Amino acid sequence: MLKVGIIGATGYVGAELLRLLLNHPKVKVEAISSVSYEGKEISSIYKNFYGVTNLICENQDEVIKKCDVIYAALPHGLSEEIAELVYKENKVLIDLGADFRLENEEDYKYWYGKEYNYKDLHKESIYALPEFNRDKIKDYKIIANPGCYPTSIELGLMPLLKNSLIKTDNIICDSKSGATGAGRGLTLKSHYPELNENFSPYGIGSHRHTPEIEECLSKIADEKVQVTFTPHLLPINRGIVSTIYCSPKSKNVNLEELHKLYSEFYKNEAFVNVLPLWEIASIKEVKHTNFCNISLHLNHRKDGIIIVSAIDNMIKGAAGQAIQNMNIILGFEETDGLKLISAGN
Repeated sequence: MLKVGIIGATGYVGAELLRLLLNHPKVKVEAISSVSYEGKEISSIYKNFYGVTNLICENQDEVIKKCDVIYAALPHGLSEEIAELVYKENKVLIDLGADFRLENEEDYKYWYGKEYNYKDLHKESIYALPEFNRDKIKDYKIIANPGCYPTSIELGLMPLLKNSLIKTDNIICDSKSGATGAGRGLTLKSHYPELNENFSPYGIGSHRHTPEIEECLSKIADEKVQVTFTPHLLPINRGIVSTIYCSPKSKNVNLEELHKLYSEFYKNEAFVNVLPLWEIASIKEVKHTNFCNISLHLNHRKDGIIIVSAIDNMIKGAAGQAIQNMNIILGFEETDGLKLISAGN
């Protein structure tokens, strides 16, 4: 079996990766690492692994040495050095952080406050949204896994942009996420009394996913795309729903034709569901799955198109999509390890 490892296994995304990979039919989790918990069994940190695995958190160098595919589930700024080590060993790195998501270094410097440390490595990496560029992904060994909000928005808009059907100068993306998106470290906004019975926007006009969304959408559209993106924090554990507002280039948009376009565009995609007309995408149907559910609507008063896109931020927005990318690179069935069904409640 192919050996995989996780660097940063004790964060929410790292633990979700481990949970999913332990059930993958074609890989073995050989090693995991954590700076905070080195030397400890993962089951002592996440009790759901009791009786499932005895893996012990090691040094990241051991993970790189022992494994063929390495996942990095780390904060931004920490994956470049790991990528350098992995690339030298001719192994595959799937980075779930932001270090390789932006091609434009000036944008990265502006939004993340630092420069690239290994500039040449960025030429060897690819932003891997399977439904957009799956044919290219298998040719790379440094994989930038898309962010959670961008995934929901990019999949929601792709058919319209690919067919040049909407104006691209100000698409409005109104997104809401569960608290796991903020990570495992406690902050004031994720503190229970602040989060419970509350609902609020954050990062207004300044969220770091903005340039990622615009860069990917611009590639899809083959022209410059600008968005107004505002995320919100929901008092739930997981899930994202994005409501996207855009203006068609021509008037009198027909909802049935729009639905036909989306259904045809995504008909061969295992993880994108275009819901029947008049249904509305929501979080509970995609929770704990790798699906993206999309529903289509019109604002008849203003000839506006409204797209609702729902994903699980921890799976399709992170760990599941990373495994989907691994499956593509290794020539596995894209659904291997990802045949997940929501409990629906």
